[in-house]
Amino acid sequence: MKIIREKTVCEWAEVTPTEPESGSKLGLALSTLGQQPIHGLRTEPQNGTNGWYIWCGGEMSKDEDFFSPLHIEHIDNYLPEIKEYLNLPVGFRFLIDDKNYEDVWFDQTLLDANPR
Repeated sequence: MKIIREKTVCEWAEVTPTEPESGSKLGLALSTLGQQPIHGLRTEPQNGTNGWYIWCGGEMSKDEDFFSPLHIEHIDNYLPEIKEYLNLPVGFRFLIDDKNYEDVWFDQTLLDANPR
C-alpha cells in the first residue's frame, strides 16, 4: 500500500504523532543494513529507549545481540528514509522498501509483551 505523500505518515494512519524523546535510544540491527525491506516496530519505551526496533531484510532475530543501541539523533546516518515513521505511536509497525512500497499498521501484540 502506498501512503499518500500529501499527508504525513501519522496523518495517513490517523494517529497523533508521538515523537521519540531527544537523546533516547532505539534498537538497530546493524548487521542487516543494506538489505530490503526495512522493518520497524515500536514497543513501550523503557530505560532510556524510545521503544523502536529497526531491522532490514527478512525475519527479526531473537538473538540477544541482534539489535545495537543507537541514539535517535544518529538515525539519519544509517536510515534517513525512516525518520518520519519514528513519529508513529507505541504499538505501530511499518514496512518500506526501495520500490516505493509502504505499509503502516497497529499491532496489539506490541502492547501486550516485548516482541523480543
